[in-house]
Formats: sequence, structure tokens, C-alpha cells
Amino acid sequence: MNIDIGISITDRDQIATGLAEVLADSYTLYLKTQSFHWNVTGPMFQTLHTLFEQQYTELATAVDQLAERIRALGIYAPGSFSRFQAMSSIQEETGVPLANRMLEQLLEGHEAVIRTARKVLPVAQEAHDEATVDLLVNRMSVHEKTAWMLRSMLSESPVLLPVG
Repeated sequence: MNIDIGISITDRDQIATGLAEVLADSYTLYLKTQSFHWNVTGPMFQTLHTLFEQQYTELATAVDQLAERIRALGIYAPGSFSRFQAMSSIQEETGVPLANRMLEQLLEGHEAVIRTARKVLPVAQEAHDEATVDLLVNRMSVHEKTAWMLRSMLSESPVLLPVG
């Protein structure tokens, strides 16, 4: 069927290609986060186990939203491990790192998703694809907040007292 939503096929294809990269990064980060949830050990076990579950649950919703946006643009969404691995800027983890390294890798992963989303954002803006712009801005906001929280868990800075 013909799709007539006010965005050219060329623009829809470019946007979908960028969204597929965000999807690949998000799915890779989802898998890594879930693996870390299963395998974390150490004195922060309960805290990290719960945190990682919250994060992978949020990512599961995100990958669905991203894939459905690609489909709404009339393009098929990638859906295999090999395609995601080929498109993702995030390296998979096949081992079980220590808890602090898990936090560092997840921080790096969230920042990678943000960078990937920033690359497709101007393409969507130029095409006046507000639905994709809204999705990308929302995704960047979630990943930036998560990155801040992970960075804070890794920080060893002293407690700051209020001024005055």
C-alpha cells in the first residue's frame, strides 16, 4: 500500500535506517543489562540486581517503540542477533566482569545510544517527522538520566554540603 504521511520515501528510508541503528544499540544494551542482572555478585548485589532489572525492563519497552516507529514509516525493522550485532556501536560482553566494570560498561552503552540517536535526530527534524523527533528526544532523555545515575554510582567524590 502507498504510504502518504507527508514524509517522502527517501526521508522515511533515511530515518528508518538511523532508527534501526538506535534499535540495534538499544537491543545490545538490553541484552548486556539483562546478563548483568543475572550475573552480578558482590556487596552491592541486591542494589545492582534490582537496578539492572529496572533498566532492562525499560529497554525492552524502548526496543518495541523503536521497531514500531520503523514499521510506521513503512520500512521493515531488523530483528536478528546478527543484524543487531552488525549495526550496533556497543560491544557485547561474553564474560562476567566485576560489578564496577558492569556499571562502567552500562554507562558507556547508554552514552553510545545517545550519540547514535543524536545522529538521526537532525534527519527527522529536517523531514518534519515530529513523531520520530519526539521518540528520539524521549529516548535521549531517559539514557542521559540513566547515564548520570550510573556515573554517580561510580563517582568517589566527597559529599558536598549546601552553601550558606
